[in-house]
Amino acid sequence: MQTEDLINALKADNARQPISLGRTWQVALAGATLAAAVVFWLSLGPRPDFMAAAHTLRFLFKFVATLLLASTAFELVRALSRPGSNVVRPALLMAAAPVAVALAVVTELVAVPSDQWRTVWWGTNISTCLTFIPLIGLVPLAVFLLALRHGAPTHPAVAGAVAGLLAGGLSATFYAAHCPDDSPLFVATWYSIAIAGLALLGTILGPRVARW
Repeated sequence: MQTEDLINALKADNARQPISLGRTWQVALAGATLAAAVVFWLSLGPRPDFMAAAHTLRFLFKFVATLLLASTAFELVRALSRPGSNVVRPALLMAAAPVAVALAVVTELVAVPSDQWRTVWWGTNISTCLTFIPLIGLVPLAVFLLALRHGAPTHPAVAGAVAGLLAGGLSATFYAAHCPDDSPLFVATWYSIAIAGLALLGTILGPRVARW
């Protein structure tokens, strides 16, 4: 290679723009979703009566709740990764999933006789829920923390916690396809505990991984 060609090549390298933060989050979401899907299919897979359950509102509501959490957490964590971003609106939208679950719980308490409350709350699959929602969400959490590192969060612990909620919402969406317990009481309790574990892990790791 001639000297002039080498200089031109170096100039071209320097002219290349780094990947934008918005593009980083798009890639992170796609990669995290793929990773969660792979872990889910290799470890659990959908429940045997998936097609029949898909015609029931209680089963479908699980996906409404988890996708609401994932989508609102995604908007908030992206805002937190940019210094100076207005986080008020995405932070307020984070209330959508808890409110939806609370309304579903109230509806179930009205519709289900009180002597059955404990049965539907306890369900049949607690240990699997508490194990596999965090397990499916581990790689997505790592991906989202790395995306935060590409940004510049001013509150990395908070951003890490929201990344954990995002990973939890994503993993819970996949897990919901396997879970035989469709009660909003079950979802409100055990899904929340499992997702909270990922949020706690994100809070701990955020300042270590996403600090700038």
